[in-house]
Amino acid sequence: MPKEEYPSIRRGGSLMLAWQISNKNVLIVGGGNVAAGRIINVLEADALVTLVCPRAGLLPEVAHRVHKGEITIYKDKEFDETDLEGIDMCLTAIDDPEASSRIWKLCKQKKIPVNVADVPKECDFYFGSQHRDGPLQIMISTNGAAPKLANIIRLKIAESLPTNAGNGCKNVGKLRRKLRSIAPGTSEGPKRMEWYWHS
Repeated sequence: MPKEEYPSIRRGGSLMLAWQISNKNVLIVGGGNVAAGRIINVLEADALVTLVCPRAGLLPEVAHRVHKGEITIYKDKEFDETDLEGIDMCLTAIDDPEASSRIWKLCKQKKIPVNVADVPKECDFYFGSQHRDGPLQIMISTNGAAPKLANIIRLKIAESLPTNAGNGCKNVGKLRRKLRSIAPGTSEGPKRMEWYWHS
């Protein structure tokens, strides 16, 4: 039987993307451990964070970020529908399945991408296990099936990387920008690639 000319489709995966949320309004509902992790994720992507959670429910780490002014808007209250006004993305991290589902339904109505912690069927996207070294970011996803296993795989990959991988990415970026300034046109792409590989 002849070998297939094109790759076969393996269904059931996720579309792996690097989502640019710089200066986008991200709503986080909740103030516990999961919210603390989500806050780090979106702040490192330069998002504008609105946090909704009664002060009594804030983990010390989350309270620290509110106090330092790292949270753009803090609302000391329970969530209500008006909190979704002007929001580009919503992340829920509360231990109330009924309230989480209500937020998910409202987000679907308003066409706001949403992630409901620990409820894969109510997520437009997942948070994978991530390794970061400067501009280098690597994510392992199991499509919500096995987060702990994803973390183990991430650690193995991180251990195998050279210690200067992040700096290597920065230097390659500088080279690309320099080549684009020398040969800026789209038609100059092949020439840039030739210079790039011979640098």
